[in-house]
Amino acid sequence: MRISPLVLVLGVTASTMSVAGLAQRQPVDPASAALVEQAEELMEQGKLVEADDTLEAALVIDPKNEDAFTAMAKVAIEQRLYGQAISYGRKALIIDPTDREALAVQGEALVQIGATDRARQNLAKLAELCGNDCTERTKLAAAIRRGPVLAAAETPDAPQPN
Repeated sequence: MRISPLVLVLGVTASTMSVAGLAQRQPVDPASAALVEQAEELMEQGKLVEADDTLEAALVIDPKNEDAFTAMAKVAIEQRLYGQAISYGRKALIIDPTDREALAVQGEALVQIGATDRARQNLAKLAELCGNDCTERTKLAAAIRRGPVLAAAETPDAPQPN
């Protein structure tokens, strides 16, 4: 009978722990998904502010839409807001840790700020998820090889007069 309290405590503890692998993904609200598609079209047209506004509306409708967070990360990268892109990527990965596009986009932003070790961690996760044959892994590997664009930019030798 001494074991029963221990078993009871372990059972209660195990039942309250969340297990990501067992969680069912909730379907995305169709209106939110439509707004994400509209935002991606706006991004292709170079209308980044409008795309960002549309993605925010998509998240108001469905705050668990990881595709909207991933698309917001892409917009942030285009606007050179790499810290914001990393944050949006993290939010998408909280919702779905196996989202390959979110891993790649976040990894690209990490490269741009010089955090190539963390980008390589995302690359390793992509290798686990999809092997060597997925476009997300290929894009991130190319970004890591290319290195940060900001660090490679030439800086003037002396400050320019106003």
